[in-house]
Amino acid sequence: MSNHQKRLSVPNSWPVERKTATFTVKAGAGPHGEDGVPLLIVLRDVLGYADNRKEARYALNEDNVLINGKAISDEERPVGMFDILAFTEREEYYRVFPGEGGRLALTAIDPDAAQSKLGKIVTKTHVSGGDVQLGLHDGETLIVEDDQTYDAGDSIVVGNEDGEIVAHFEYEEGALVTAVDGAHAGEVGEVEEIQVTPGSAQNNVIVSQDEGEGFETVEEYVVVIDENFTGDDE
Repeated sequence: MSNHQKRLSVPNSWPVERKTATFTVKAGAGPHGEDGVPLLIVLRDVLGYADNRKEARYALNEDNVLINGKAISDEERPVGMFDILAFTEREEYYRVFPGEGGRLALTAIDPDAAQSKLGKIVTKTHVSGGDVQLGLHDGETLIVEDDQTYDAGDSIVVGNEDGEIVAHFEYEEGALVTAVDGAHAGEVGEVEEIQVTPGSAQNNVIVSQDEGEGFETVEEYVVVIDENFTGDDE
């Protein structure tokens, strides 16, 4: 099986130039599905911390590169929306955030903000014992007590060290959101109206902005955030 991926066919979220070469690295198995960007691309093409795969492997073997608090040794490990990247030796910390056109971009954050990550709840199911399992946008699952008021569409902030939920943002009118896909990817505003569509079609979300005309997108593309996720926290 090839370790290469044609640049012209990579997802729009990948921050790579499509016409500079024929191939790039293929993402390995892991979180974020097909939208996950191989860590090698982040190290080489985005940050310039490695010129090639060999240099990236050497850096990763030093256990100085962490994703969501865990040291990573696989240069093909997928990186995706709202992951936290920490370069301990450099004392640099980044949150993966939607950039222009839906491309993944890195936002510098401070060490405290790097201790937890945001997750959008995409599924909520009851499990044996009376608890509830929450499925997040990156494939992670969490078990919570049934009496807790989490719903699909809400966002939670999860501690990297203990997996505990440290913040909860409800998906509702007035919530601060960002679009992570579609024509308005990377834009931020407040939910003005949630238009419920009958049947199996996606609900529409009308988003207003203090500076800008606002926008309309489908519910799947909207993630609830707070003001700490929109820029540099330092």
